[in-house]
Amino acid sequence: MAMSAKERKMSRLGSGKGANGGGSFGARGGHRPPPAGTRRRLFAAFFVFLCAGAVVFGGVHAIGASFRPVLMTAWPSATLNALSSERRAQQAGGDGAGTVLPSVQIRHAVALPDHVLLILRDGSLLPASGEFECLYSVANSTQLRRPPLSVAALPDGPSLVHCPAGPSEVAVSLSLAQSPPVTPLQWDQLVYTALLDTRDNSTIVFAKGMNLRPGRLGVPSRYECVFGRDLSKPKFVVTSPVLSAAQETFRCVTPARVRRYLRMTADGNSNRNRDGKPMLVSIRTKGRGSSTLPSIAEPEPLPRYTRHRRTRHRQQTAHSMCVCTMLRNQARFLREWIIYHSHIGVQRWFIYDNNSDDGIEQVLNTMDPSAYNVTRHLWPWMKSQEAGFAHCALRARESCEWVGFIDIDEFLHFPGNQTLQDVLRNYSSRPRIGELRTACHSFGPSGRTTIPKKGVTTGYTCRLAAPERHKSIVRPDALNPSLINVVHHFHLKEGMKYANVGQGVMLINHYKYQVWEVFKDKFSGRVATYVADWQDEENVGSRDRAPGLGTKPVEPEDWPSRFCEVYDTSLKDFVHKEFTDPQTGNLPW
Repeated sequence: MAMSAKERKMSRLGSGKGANGGGSFGARGGHRPPPAGTRRRLFAAFFVFLCAGAVVFGGVHAIGASFRPVLMTAWPSATLNALSSERRAQQAGGDGAGTVLPSVQIRHAVALPDHVLLILRDGSLLPASGEFECLYSVANSTQLRRPPLSVAALPDGPSLVHCPAGPSEVAVSLSLAQSPPVTPLQWDQLVYTALLDTRDNSTIVFAKGMNLRPGRLGVPSRYECVFGRDLSKPKFVVTSPVLSAAQETFRCVTPARVRRYLRMTADGNSNRNRDGKPMLVSIRTKGRGSSTLPSIAEPEPLPRYTRHRRTRHRQQTAHSMCVCTMLRNQARFLREWIIYHSHIGVQRWFIYDNNSDDGIEQVLNTMDPSAYNVTRHLWPWMKSQEAGFAHCALRARESCEWVGFIDIDEFLHFPGNQTLQDVLRNYSSRPRIGELRTACHSFGPSGRTTIPKKGVTTGYTCRLAAPERHKSIVRPDALNPSLINVVHHFHLKEGMKYANVGQGVMLINHYKYQVWEVFKDKFSGRVATYVADWQDEENVGSRDRAPGLGTKPVEPEDWPSRFCEVYDTSLKDFVHKEFTDPQTGNLPW
């Protein structure tokens, strides 16, 4: 009987294609199974296939896996390997069962003078520093493992990892990184951050390596700004003129194409396109031998705030008085400084954290956010205080009418009957005044050999007789577009003036020369760009140094009694009156 078409098709699918035409997938329908030797060969081939798959895909992370194979390789040049280990996986989650390792990708790496800074991509989930390592591999496959020096992360920014300085000219990564190793850029030749100013469609670029003189305007026509996702390819970049150049700060025109691009790609905090590359900006010198600085600077929009009602002279801002400071490892003094200044009328704080590793975040977490409006901003850039202050002035401009630039050991003081708000109201009615300059009294150890338990304002009561250089409170709207600032005061716009506030009205108690345990920390490095470190044999007679101390962190025998010419307890008396708990006698810090 003839078979139907469907039956013939099923017969072909079930039949084999062997030489005899009789092989099949089963023994049904009269077909014989393959001989034992053939079955063994098929099983061996299948086993080899499984082993090959394990080798190829063994390094791929699987949730719940307790073992992660490591592919060892000898890099052609010295590198920092980006491989995980079973031991690290176990540390992250006990025996490894159910472990979910974080997704960590490195965005940039920068070789600073004493360590390597790794900047992770936004969204990278960073574990505690004890749960991963900085791994260094050299050409002969020898691995060096070092724990990170510190880890810092904020909810609204990238995580930072500080690794020890490794072999020179290496690529960098982490033991848990899921991105290729990154070659560090050198800190002394680098564009490191940038801000977009929508008021005048300009981009403010912060750069190391142009060696412009402190306090002086450079010649902007010698430079141009370069925008692009790959600055090494001239045909894919957009250039624009530089409007001002001063110190480490350049202001240039933001090209319309760049503005459109950044608007289109604005998805939260990222300006990356589909291939993952960010838009960068750099500075290029013009003329013969022109060169473009390496850059990690992704233009970041300035925060926007809703302005309040307009007064007679200007539109009112959210806060009449804010403070900017830059600090490193000053956590133990932070509560006193914030609580005191809140009491006298400061409403907002911008804390620029310059690589602290002493638990500053724990201290700030104890401060009630409804009472203290404090923002911590990670600023890992060494010896760049002036650039940091310019950066802060821009961030504070929309929300603060006045901004004080003072250090963590400096306290505004009002010896007369006026208050901070009285002083600000007096000068707010004078639209041509853009800066208030305040004298500083420098206090010494006051006979102490240990840190005063009740704080610096009550612990140090002896100072030098003559005031030293001033600090300033400025109107951000009054600043020169170049943002030049030296020793905590800025250059102002043409037509704006500064006012010297009398010492009987307002001054600063500067607890500059504290007990040796505190003072010696200044030897570890100064944050100011144009101030020499204590160890340097440069400008030894400068007022930025302790007179007669030299360049060695060795305590003089008479240190506790130095810098004591006038006993001054006025601020101590004020603090005891305003802050002491009548029940316990304690101060709030």
